[in-house]
Amino acid sequence: MVETTRRQAIEDAASSLFHEHGYSGTSVRDIARALDIQGASLYAHVTSKEEVLWSIVERTATRFEAAADAATVGIDDGDAAGRLDVLVRAHVGVVIEDVERASVFVYEWRSLASSKRSSISRRRDAYEARFRSVIEQGVASSTFDAVDPIAATAFILTALNGLVAWYRPNGRLQPADVADAYAGLALGAVGGAATARHEGTPR
Repeated sequence: MVETTRRQAIEDAASSLFHEHGYSGTSVRDIARALDIQGASLYAHVTSKEEVLWSIVERTATRFEAAADAATVGIDDGDAAGRLDVLVRAHVGVVIEDVERASVFVYEWRSLASSKRSSISRRRDAYEARFRSVIEQGVASSTFDAVDPIAATAFILTALNGLVAWYRPNGRLQPADVADAYAGLALGAVGGAATARHEGTPR
């Protein structure tokens, strides 16, 4: 339990520093200083700075995937507007729950070594495909306008990931406000705003 707590503290400190200064701009000494321990002591818990980055990125990828899985349970496969709505809300929820870790996932994953970077790239592609598939279904059923699914997916996910640059937990907008706004904007972007709100869609 003590080791788990210490590891969590290391990841918390590293997430904050990576978010503020970037992975390359943060040293092991910086992380140790944030924890008020000696740099050598840090290596008793982690083998390298990259190991910490990998742990943060991998765990965050899992959180995005799990949130998307949970959000779409019970939403009919043919309900493109409903599925896009809940996918957007799930993504917003993961970002807002931990902006610093989400920021590291969005911006710093490319600093991983080749094999780990490739693993995360495949998972990011699969996650993106969830959104693209829903948009393709919506276009095919005329629920959405005849948008390009690849461009629309890139547009929506770029906007969602941009939350890490401006959202502040103590800001004017509450999490539900942000989720409502982004869900509406995403559906509006594909011409699905008119069908966005229906009974059973979480708010």
